[in-house]
Amino acid sequence: MLGTIRAGKPKFTGSMTALITPFDDEKLDLNSFKKIVNTQIENGTDGLVPVGTTGESPTLSHEEHEKVVEVCIEINAGRVPIIAGAGSNSTSEACKLASHAGKSGADAVLVVTPYYNKPTQAGLYSHFMSVADAAKIPLIVYDIPGRSIIPVHDETLVRLCENHELVSGIKDATADISRPPRLLNLIGGGFSQLSGEDATALPYLAAGGHGCISVSSNIASKLLADMHDFWNEGNYKGAFEIHLKLINFHDAMFCESSPGPVKYAAEKIGLCKSEARLPIVEISDVSKGKVVNAIKLCNIK
Repeated sequence: MLGTIRAGKPKFTGSMTALITPFDDEKLDLNSFKKIVNTQIENGTDGLVPVGTTGESPTLSHEEHEKVVEVCIEINAGRVPIIAGAGSNSTSEACKLASHAGKSGADAVLVVTPYYNKPTQAGLYSHFMSVADAAKIPLIVYDIPGRSIIPVHDETLVRLCENHELVSGIKDATADISRPPRLLNLIGGGFSQLSGEDATALPYLAAGGHGCISVSSNIASKLLADMHDFWNEGNYKGAFEIHLKLINFHDAMFCESSPGPVKYAAEKIGLCKSEARLPIVEISDVSKGKVVNAIKLCNIK
């Protein structure tokens, strides 16, 4: 039976891009970033997610983090939802980033599970409740145990939704496609379920999910927007054809630690330099070959 904690329709759906942060000589390249934002929207992307993991948030200063959020909101000019990254393993730091995003005009914040600290489920609950209080806008829980070790249990999500109206969805990077129907039964259809794993984006939709926050859509934005549109229109064959076409492309985008490969791909199609900040380094020649081949096979320009 469909849950009733979050009745109705989800607020955030479709193809959303976890934006890269361009650099030039170790400084923010805001001109390239503005071009990327406009290109994404022109290609049909449904939402933008600045300064997440793909945006190299761990190596941005607070000032840089806030600037990227502000520029994204300014250039977007209300065209699509902005879900600003506001994660940290320090609750007070996450609260400050979330508060800034809310005051700047973001539509929601994306908050990752605290990494390294290894909090209990009770600690996770208190963390997300505190950040939601500070944000004053919808909060998307980012569950990525592959990077942060600690998963968010379904029971913790239920408790959060019962006790804070702003806890509005999940970016689920567990690759567990049995989870959407479970959460639909526990919480309801108004809780946005967004895949955080490109290769499972379409199966996630088929299981009851609502969209994907994607790395690959930095490069294949039009194809992925079309895939989600086809799915929503009931053109399942068309959606699967794009999924099939892109499956090796997704593999190439993660042939080394992200965002190394996707930033190299961005350089190859003229979006920005491939420069990343340490400890992310230039990808190997073998990986470069995989990325270039994937771009060619998908006819991305």
